[in-house]
Amino acid sequence: MSTLKQRLMDDMKLAMREKNTIQLETIRMVRAAVQRKEVDERIELDENGVIQVIQKMLKQCADAAGQFVQGGRQDLADKENANIAVLETYLPEKLGDDEVEQLIKSAIDETGATSMKDMGKVMAILKDQIQGRADMGALSAKIKGLLG
Repeated sequence: MSTLKQRLMDDMKLAMREKNTIQLETIRMVRAAVQRKEVDERIELDENGVIQVIQKMLKQCADAAGQFVQGGRQDLADKENANIAVLETYLPEKLGDDEVEQLIKSAIDETGATSMKDMGKVMAILKDQIQGRADMGALSAKIKGLLG
């Protein structure tokens, strides 16, 4: 069992003891999503797989919170924001802009990338290094800027 899955299990038990309903509810959603993905794909998720599930849930909660605000349901938006706060505790520490740029430059040097055609090679190297630590959309834009 990956350390992140074990941490989720331990935190769930702690949330039950402390009667922290928001944390308990969020962790149960994450564990269900991880288990669903493992069953659907017949695999055992590693750390990166669990992080991807959490990132997907984070994005869904942010979208839902935005829609609830537009619909005038601040109470539900607050609940989604609380879920986001819990989910963010399970993601690795975010990289700063300077660190991301340094990783991109070293990946470009490593692959010998010179044009946009080589962007896939650069992304392949960076994906595992940056997974969960930076926004992949912003990463892609920075790579385009440096290669273009």
